[in-house]
Amino acid sequence: MSMEEYKGKVKNIKDTPFGYTLSVIGGKWKMVIIYLLAENQSVRFNDLKRQIGAITYKTLSSQLKELEADGMVKRKEYPQIPPKVEYSLTDKAETLLPVLEELCEWGAKNQKA
Repeated sequence: MSMEEYKGKVKNIKDTPFGYTLSVIGGKWKMVIIYLLAENQSVRFNDLKRQIGAITYKTLSSQLKELEADGMVKRKEYPQIPPKVEYSLTDKAETLLPVLEELCEWGAKNQKA
């Protein structure tokens, strides 16, 4: 599918593949979370929070739940005390990694030195 197929036919952006993609990865933190999970494989909640920095616990929790509901993130609980939870990318999310690589390349080419 290409953008050309939708030219002049879009009544609502949500009805396009682009709209769906934005609904899954849009927002301030989702791409950051996906990027960090791609870099680190499996990450605990507090480690993710520490790596992101400026995000609140509530927002991180919410974003992870949305990514999990969209099939992008796996949540693995370990039955121990204190509780241990790790997050990692699903196979579906891994198909997005080449797009992330392209975005990184674009940033490298266009970022002011």
